[in-house]
Amino acid sequence: MKESSPQARCLTALVMWTALCVLSRAQPAPDSSGLSRAIRVPLRQGARAEQSPRPPPPSAAAAASKRGRGTASESPARRRRGASEGGVSFVDMIDNLRGKSGQGYYVEMAVGSPPQKLNILVDTGSSNFAVGAAAHPFLRRYYHRSLSGSYRDLGRSVYVPYTQGRWEGELGTDLVSVPHGPNATLRANVAAITQSDRFFINGSNWEGILGLAYADIARPDETLEPFFDSLVRQTSVPNLFSLQLCGAGFTQNQSLGSSTVGGSMIIGGVDSSLYVGELWYTPIRREWYYEVIIVRIEVNGQDLNMDCKEYNYDKSIVDSGTTNLRLPRKVFQAAVKAIEAASSTEQFPSGFWLGEQLVCWQAGTTPWHIFPVISLYLMSENRNQSFRISILPQQYLRPVEDVASAQEDCYKFAVSQSTTGTVMGAVIMEGFYVVFDREKKRIGFAVSTCHVHDEFRTASVEGPFHGVDLEDCGYNIPQTDESTLMTIAYIMAGICALFMLPLCLMVCQWRFARCLHPHGDFADDISLLK
Repeated sequence: MKESSPQARCLTALVMWTALCVLSRAQPAPDSSGLSRAIRVPLRQGARAEQSPRPPPPSAAAAASKRGRGTASESPARRRRGASEGGVSFVDMIDNLRGKSGQGYYVEMAVGSPPQKLNILVDTGSSNFAVGAAAHPFLRRYYHRSLSGSYRDLGRSVYVPYTQGRWEGELGTDLVSVPHGPNATLRANVAAITQSDRFFINGSNWEGILGLAYADIARPDETLEPFFDSLVRQTSVPNLFSLQLCGAGFTQNQSLGSSTVGGSMIIGGVDSSLYVGELWYTPIRREWYYEVIIVRIEVNGQDLNMDCKEYNYDKSIVDSGTTNLRLPRKVFQAAVKAIEAASSTEQFPSGFWLGEQLVCWQAGTTPWHIFPVISLYLMSENRNQSFRISILPQQYLRPVEDVASAQEDCYKFAVSQSTTGTVMGAVIMEGFYVVFDREKKRIGFAVSTCHVHDEFRTASVEGPFHGVDLEDCGYNIPQTDESTLMTIAYIMAGICALFMLPLCLMVCQWRFARCLHPHGDFADDISLLK
């Protein structure tokens, strides 16, 4: 073979070196982890996000099973805040809630074509999506169906009563989107509210309600598909959402006004930058409201020592549309007695414990330390274990801004009596990040990054605590046997027959007498009914 010249060898080497450079630029070189390098966006320290649970390694899965915890917070690698997966971005959903203490949390939604933007109350205790569609003294704006080219009338009316207030309207469908939510537009059922009573709240700044519960409690009946069901069916959004409600004492949104509160509704996932510690899950007992099972209640570490069925009589639900922690009558009386005893260093009027009177202290001197912690124990996914959520007085003493002066801090007792079961309302949720995992039929709780606390105590979620047959704490509506109903029906029919027989005999006797003694054509005034 003929030996190449030095000039040829140099030329060949130059060509090969050039080719290698081009190839190396065409494909990024892997980093030390073996993954291709990518552009990294600077994030705030500690910010992280997680859209959906990933299975832990076998050892962690075994530990999670023993502890009864969910796996959403146990993934070894946290996703960055605002990470996008499956078409769902969390960046736009952070801080997408606004509201006022005691008046509910709302999210901006767009309805119709062209879009009409409205503030909509987020309510996990109902299932209808409804918007004001007529002028009202408390509404700054309302939905104009006639201006929407995509509105379709369903020709049905609807009436919805609440614990306080009611509304009625007309059903239709229209295109709906959440500007600070998933990048999706869907056709959803919309109730146009034409009349209401004590439903809209003066100064609340919302013009409708987004019911996020199940179809079982939708009005007029369960055939009306709720908004979130339509969202999951028509888009790629996973079947879960999570809420972080930041109470009035949190300073994040003070620039928007002293009484303005905020939070986040993460549609389709879990953002782990919004909580600390681990998520603990309790099963959804029945898919109508978000019903759960409370197995124990403590005040200042002391058990109320009641039959656990009393805590769930006739149900226990998680409801962002209710302000207070509402308890069945017997439980409420026992809890107030325990709280009153624990805070006995100061005397409060009886009207305060009934929510009828306020208590005020000089600004900055509220004696939080005299009020006890309330602990609710929820059944975990392991049916023989529970976990505890601890509620601070900063949650169940609700600040009232409208009556307080600059020199005073005034509060309302936000625990009240209920005739419809236990309701874990907004004052409870304000301490926690709450995950409504509809896909796995469970609700998760973790300590919120925006909950209000002091230097001595903080809200907590802890467990596991062992028990036996905790599922039996759920209240079951007594079922009457069919044969018993038939027996009752026969008895009632017999009683009716006994009363009707003499009446029939009297009528027959009267007719027989008239046949024997026919009257003339005159009228006797004495026979007229006076």
